[in-house]
Amino acid sequence: MKYSIGYQLPDELDTTLEICKDFNEHISDVFFSWGNEPNGRSPLGRDDEKEIIEKVQLEELKSIKSLGKTLTLLLNANCYGEDGASLKHKNHILGLVKYLKENIDIDYITTASPFIADVLKEKYGNDIHIKASVNMRIGSVSAMRQLKSSFDSFYIKKEINRDFDKIKELDGWCKANGKKLHMLANSGCLTDCAFQTFHDNLIAHQKPDADYGLNVGYPAPCHKYLKSLDGMDGITEFMRSNWIRPEDIHHYEEHFDEVKLATRMHSRPRMVIAAYCREKFKGNLLDLTEPSYSQLFKGYVIDNTLIPKEWFKLSTECKKKCDECNVCKNALKSSLVKYTE
Repeated sequence: MKYSIGYQLPDELDTTLEICKDFNEHISDVFFSWGNEPNGRSPLGRDDEKEIIEKVQLEELKSIKSLGKTLTLLLNANCYGEDGASLKHKNHILGLVKYLKENIDIDYITTASPFIADVLKEKYGNDIHIKASVNMRIGSVSAMRQLKSSFDSFYIKKEINRDFDKIKELDGWCKANGKKLHMLANSGCLTDCAFQTFHDNLIAHQKPDADYGLNVGYPAPCHKYLKSLDGMDGITEFMRSNWIRPEDIHHYEEHFDEVKLATRMHSRPRMVIAAYCREKFKGNLLDLTEPSYSQLFKGYVIDNTLIPKEWFKLSTECKKKCDECNVCKNALKSSLVKYTE
């Protein structure tokens, strides 16, 4: 399997460039937000750091491109405010894309905005491939048909990651219509998360020095809900989510040429990337997703090596009737380790 990984600014321990070199055979693409442009994650730094951040990005992304990797610009904020469909916004997007196309030859753009997609299609045609963001929650042929003229490929909504009947249906439509299907493998979002729209809009307007921690349960609003549950019920909610184990990723090769790994804000991106490249993970499943849940459920470890062998079959045949099913709880019985001081 080939992977698209998230770009992080280099630190004293590691760089995205070095990760690309070390896992060269498996990494095909690097996705990135530019400077402090609104996107689906928090800003990279303060506004007064903008110039140095962009300079560092430009140099490293050039080097990554020289390795033969493709580059995907993220314009995937859920909201761009009152200018979201304006001439001002159109000109800003075109100026930014022109600059990045000329300087690092970006290949793809992922956006959650049909307006941005149409602006770029009008200007660049097929010269830049436009991907529909996972945050658009596309999960039907009807939705893809509506967006056919604006997008070249589609990320499926996370809730159908384990639904192979639906994946086969969407993949069949894409192949018949010259489109491609994409998947995010290790999202930490809850299934049908009721907080996602609020959270995505909050992040789209986030400023580097603003305090968004008041009463919303950060690092994500859903954490407030999870904290209200007892430990076992909270961890069961995690098991019911959308992530795919590294050991099971080979089952998806028929439908996906490349899978995206959420590593742009992860504290240990190399660990996550290594696990999927090797299709083996000897660690805490709570650490594998972005966001990670290991701190939220501190004192508990889900030992991935103890997950039942039949997990893939059971999780992909699931009817999503959680009140009548104990598959996730039963899996935890054999793999959950509790530590006490």
